[in-house]
Amino acid sequence: MKLFLRVFPSLLVFFALVGCKPPPPEQEFIRPIRAFTVADPDEFYQRWFPGQAKATKEVELSFRVAGPLVEFPVNVGDRLSEKDKIAQIDPKDFNVRLRNAKAKLENANAVYSRAEADYNRVVKIRQKDSGAISQAMIDRNKQVMDSSLADIKRLNADVDAARDRLGYTTLHAPFDGIVTAKYVENFEDVQAKQPILRLINHSKIEMVMQIPENMISQADALQKMGEVLIVRFDPFPGRDIKAGIKEIGKEASKTTRTYPVTLIMDQPGDITILPGMAGKAASTTDPGKENEKKSVIVPETAVFTTGEDSNTYVWIVDKSANTVHRREIKTGDLLDSGILVTQGVVPGEIIATAGVHYLKENQEIRILGALNQEVPQ
Repeated sequence: MKLFLRVFPSLLVFFALVGCKPPPPEQEFIRPIRAFTVADPDEFYQRWFPGQAKATKEVELSFRVAGPLVEFPVNVGDRLSEKDKIAQIDPKDFNVRLRNAKAKLENANAVYSRAEADYNRVVKIRQKDSGAISQAMIDRNKQVMDSSLADIKRLNADVDAARDRLGYTTLHAPFDGIVTAKYVENFEDVQAKQPILRLINHSKIEMVMQIPENMISQADALQKMGEVLIVRFDPFPGRDIKAGIKEIGKEASKTTRTYPVTLIMDQPGDITILPGMAGKAASTTDPGKENEKKSVIVPETAVFTTGEDSNTYVWIVDKSANTVHRREIKTGDLLDSGILVTQGVVPGEIIATAGVHYLKENQEIRILGALNQEVPQ
């Protein structure tokens, strides 16, 4: 008992000290963000982007019906004009089906003619003598006539279908082009939708090149300005060909983070560019010098307003401290790939591109993924 009386005061002091200990400081949340390195327009201008030629029109032709080939007069390398005959399936069976469908239609027309005559006859009798013909008989004759008319409509559709199938036994060139491959030989049995041959038209040539995501906005600006690029193909290193931008892909590759950009150009008169040839393309115009303020383009999702004023802002990432800082910017045109920024951002800076409304000044952040992966030059 005496021992307890001596220890008890000490325990009271210990628990009092523990209860007065301040709580541990709350750890600040590190917000994950996606970020973007602002590209230098001059870098896009000075760079060559690899690509590969392809024909503007290319198709693998097939029949819509099955049967044995009886004509296949074309060979690889042949030049065809639009609507030229390429191949013929034996039309005998299809002619028989068409004749049978026509015969059934003729019989249906004869049945309808008799039914119509019978109906008109009983109607006239009823008109002369209402008691001579019952209404039920008139209705039955009307029903037979209507049924015969429905048969005619159905058989007309059968005739049209049989005629179409007969037409499908002949394959024609859909456009001017060159035969680059044959997949079957004459007298073989072919199936519907089985590829027969490959036809291309390379009077115009396309080239698909891959642009890194932090530079794709410059291609967008070039397309808007209607500017051209120069293309050099490996077999003709000293020959420059002018090309325009046909289309810009809207989805980046998941592995390389690059966007496909398709160029289009006329086939030169002195050389022949063939599909599959490798080449490279570069801009003939410096997008960065189109504006004295050295405008840059940033993703639309990076730009925001606070509601406190009419100013526009972005979050600048301090990579050394892993924090963000708000900065006012001046914007220009809205392009498909982003917003033109005329003041407030310079090439090489890193800006936040997602979740900008949830960030605050000096907030610690963590960048998700890699920054602007590029294809090798």
